[in-house]
Amino acid sequence: MAAAVKDISINTLIGAGSLVRGELNVSGFVRIDGDLDGNLQASGRVIIGENSRIRGDVRGQMVTIGGIVEGNVIAPEGVDILPSGMVLGDVLTKKLTVAESVLLHGYCFAVNDAEKFDKACFAWNNRRAAANSGYETPGNGNSGNRESPF
Repeated sequence: MAAAVKDISINTLIGAGSLVRGELNVSGFVRIDGDLDGNLQASGRVIIGENSRIRGDVRGQMVTIGGIVEGNVIAPEGVDILPSGMVLGDVLTKKLTVAESVLLHGYCFAVNDAEKFDKACFAWNNRRAAANSGYETPGNGNSGNRESPF
């Protein structure tokens, strides 16, 4: 039996053979069957088709991945990676479903509690900021590379 979906009408569709470059902010449900070079932010569900490729971060309430995402995926309601899907980046969600034979290269944070999820997102953002700063922090691999300003 198929699960009920709240937002069943697609607000935005990027068709097969299309290439979009830049930031994409969508209100509601979006389906990507083409390629996107840039970040995707959606207020609803995101479906990434089997032949699509996204080079950027993906944020939506629920994200289903059938293609390739070269970036991080943040989806409070859940992430579903289909057998044809691949994620080269971190995944933050409350519910993670990964099909057999999927390639997932990155950190996975699957936290069911809303408050713990928000804390995990905050900690993840801080870890990314520290890693990008070049300053030494525990676990970011920059020990000894630069002097700390503190």
